[in-house]
Amino acid sequence: VKEISASLEKQELIRSAWAFNTYVSLHRLGGKLQAGTYALSPSDGTIKIVNVLTNGHVDSKLVTILPGRRIDQVRTDLINYGFSPTAVDNALNPATYADLPILAIKPADVTSLEGFLWPDSYQKGPSTQPEEIIRQSLLATQAKLTDQVKQDFAAHGLNPYQGLIMTSIILQEVYKPADQPQVAQVFYSRLANGMKLESDATAKYGAIQAGQPPSLSYDSPYNTYIYVGLPPTPIGTISEQALYAATHPANTNWLYFVSGDDGTTHFSTNLKDHEAATQKYCSKLCN
Repeated sequence: VKEISASLEKQELIRSAWAFNTYVSLHRLGGKLQAGTYALSPSDGTIKIVNVLTNGHVDSKLVTILPGRRIDQVRTDLINYGFSPTAVDNALNPATYADLPILAIKPADVTSLEGFLWPDSYQKGPSTQPEEIIRQSLLATQAKLTDQVKQDFAAHGLNPYQGLIMTSIILQEVYKPADQPQVAQVFYSRLANGMKLESDATAKYGAIQAGQPPSLSYDSPYNTYIYVGLPPTPIGTISEQALYAATHPANTNWLYFVSGDDGTTHFSTNLKDHEAATQKYCSKLCN
């Protein structure tokens, strides 16, 4: 709720984030705010804006690709926006965009656009086809992968595609931008030391891709509790903040982290301290 109110205040849609937070808290609406793309005006006022957000009155003139979405979730989202499944499947075929330089970084054996779509809101008119949305999204990612970004990835031993993989893992592991550079540092340190990444997000992704319930024990190439190194593909869409973290990791010496039940990320330099932090701060989520 605080992040939403801060965003609304920054965009001058509300005058006071504090008033927004207070209203939402008093009416116990914090858990009812829905993700989506909304058409809002400063003249709406806090009460109307909260009503729009809690009732999911999304703007039908925009199509939003959200950060952290798997490609199968993006497919479902596009269908929910009114596009036909056949048109969406054609739009998500990498061969459709063979002319775009961004796809030159994709390994030949990868047949998915996983990790390549830039999260944003795209205009949708009566005749808009999903291919147009996906092309815009790919062009946006292409613009974000500047020469400097590629050099930053290379400085950490990653090619651009591996950089997308790393970025997608960072975002899935922690959504707070302030924690992402430290998580990036943990993963880079683990790679440098030949340690397994031990990412819950990658392990669960592999299980889901195989049609299994999310699991840390399912044996797939994505299970970084079992296999050393990065998984074979990204595990979802990325974000501006996660991309920055992946190219600007913190200058720390952490090797472990755990997200506590309260959403706070706790970092440790050794396994003993990590296990103690897990036991102390993660009694619910870690079970």
